[in-house]
Amino acid sequence: METGRCYACKREFSFDPAEVVMFLVDPETGLPPGITALGSLRPATPDAVARSADLPVCPDCVERAKRFQPGS
Repeated sequence: METGRCYACKREFSFDPAEVVMFLVDPETGLPPGITALGSLRPATPDAVARSADLPVCPDCVERAKRFQPGS
């Protein structure tokens, strides 16, 4: 088990790295590569992808996101 901060809500939680949802995030922007601050899409640069790291998302935030998916 590891402890980390949720990318979405910033709450600290314990998780199994093999089981938790991870989100690729560029530390320079705090956003996934290829997403602008306004939420539009753009091609992800190789540099942005290279410096990005996987951050965990807590189960509560995953469940909240599922509620907003079409067809759920």
